[in-house]
Amino acid sequence: MYEQFAQVYDSMMHDVDYDGWAAYLDGFLKGAQTVLDCACGTGEITLRLARRGYQVTGSDLSPDMLAAAREKARLAGRKIPFVAQDMREIALHKPADAIVCACDGVNYLTGDGDARTFFRSAYAALAPHGLLLFDVSSEYKLREIIGDKPFFEETEDYAYWWSNRYAPKQRLLDMALTFFVREGAAYRRFSERHRQRAYSVEELTEALRAEGFFVQGVYEAFTQEPPSPNSERLQFICGKEV
Repeated sequence: MYEQFAQVYDSMMHDVDYDGWAAYLDGFLKGAQTVLDCACGTGEITLRLARRGYQVTGSDLSPDMLAAAREKARLAGRKIPFVAQDMREIALHKPADAIVCACDGVNYLTGDGDARTFFRSAYAALAPHGLLLFDVSSEYKLREIIGDKPFFEETEDYAYWWSNRYAPKQRLLDMALTFFVREGAAYRRFSERHRQRAYSVEELTEALRAEGFFVQGVYEAFTQEPPSPNSERLQFICGKEV
């Protein structure tokens, strides 16, 4: 997962407003100093939180994504620790004031009980009164916007074909991506498969409460408005019960 994909990930995400995303999260962090950015990918959110004055650690399961994140931090002159870590088994030297997981990290927890295991791990890694901020792509988005639809893009440097299949009973989205990346006068072809799970607000809220969190708010992402049936991304703001 996210192996060779790391080479083109940032190009594919060129239209994402990371500055706005980091500012949105910043509005909820409320005086936190130390932040763990879980499933940080290539570090776009991590770097922006660091620029906002937080002591940030980035973690991800993909060595290739982390390599890209480390290079960005080096070029930006930022000393940010990046660690290879499963978000279901968080290990920190000392508890964090906040844990952030942006851009579908929880959707990639597809096994039964995986989300609850992540919440348990996050609870243990947080300081008293710590915050957990995460978002998910909604079931509406995975089923209606992405599910069973193909996508194609061609640029000067790469092209990709992305096909999807959504299983409503299991609430699982299987994604097959084939890339053609320019290398000189030729193109290198590679493929990856990804899977995401759709979660309901009720399902996640129950799992959070079972692991000791209280849910401060669930919003349509990038707003402080309640989600609608057609919301594509949901933002959860959770506090650690002490």
